[in-house]
Amino acid sequence: MSSPTRPTAAIIGAGIAGLACARVLDEAGWRVTLFEKSRGPGGRMTSRSLAAATVDIGAQFFSVRHEAFRREAETWLKAGLIAPWPWKLWRVTNDSWHYRHDGRERYAGKPRMSAVTRHLSRGLALEVSCRIVSLARDNGRWTLQDQARQHHGPFDHVVITAPSPQAQGLVAPHDSRLAEACEGVIQRPCWAAWACFDQPLATAPGVSPDWQAVMFSDGPLRFVARNDHKPGREQQGESLTLLARLEWSEAHLEMHETSVANSLLTAFRKTLPDTTALPAITAIGGHRWRYAQPDVFAAGEAINRDYRLSANGLALCGDGWRGPRVEDAWLSGHHLGHALAASD
Repeated sequence: MSSPTRPTAAIIGAGIAGLACARVLDEAGWRVTLFEKSRGPGGRMTSRSLAAATVDIGAQFFSVRHEAFRREAETWLKAGLIAPWPWKLWRVTNDSWHYRHDGRERYAGKPRMSAVTRHLSRGLALEVSCRIVSLARDNGRWTLQDQARQHHGPFDHVVITAPSPQAQGLVAPHDSRLAEACEGVIQRPCWAAWACFDQPLATAPGVSPDWQAVMFSDGPLRFVARNDHKPGREQQGESLTLLARLEWSEAHLEMHETSVANSLLTAFRKTLPDTTALPAITAIGGHRWRYAQPDVFAAGEAINRDYRLSANGLALCGDGWRGPRVEDAWLSGHHLGHALAASD
């Protein structure tokens, strides 16, 4: 039984927003339980371990702009969880490769993006492979039901970090204002693919042999990263992560993951000079993010610009309430955590 003197919170989703909120509440003395439908924390900072390589299948890096996030990132840097990356970034326009140096401060997780979220989850109560399907309120407190019809709680507060279409289904029976806010957020899909090779990529004419990542101005692709050129992964075999453009992902949403991966790899091959061949593929696959990136964000309120907080103990946070970057998701959860702690 939870102590009545310590507020309790259930946080649905153990991505960067949910973990940022949980850390603030935990430090404020709250009893916090995170519920994650996947096998571990991470959300879109997820990595996949393959036989030959570890590949990031969501966010490939993050940038730093806000001072609060900068302070947090500095603690990750000192702990060896992140490192600068990429600093050898290229852009392809009309199949022509150009070195890009914009001075932007970027970091990647070390040795994988999920190193950050796994660190943030340490010491927290975390239920994995647990998809929450409904909420119930009784005597001012909340109970959660999962896909196996198991009940969790009661809790004083419920924080939902799931994409807005999923969050809407949970809050609609209990709060029409929050449901309406969810309806105003549009989140678009993205296909991610990976390919592992039996040897390093051949050097392309006019392109640095140690290029780390490349952005694309048009075509099916928007970003390709060399996972073995990321911090902490220098000893693994050559592998690429390929992120599709949102429009292409929408048009091919129901395509089989292997077909998606082959299509994106073919698109990448076509951007290389004719004399450049890819090595033999040892593994290939894909992952569909049905709600990958907010395209239309929630209309800002005077007080709750980064999140939504209801008087009945329900709250919403995540990138859809602030912006598409990792930093935005962290700030949304961080600010909500402080708002909840101050309300106790």
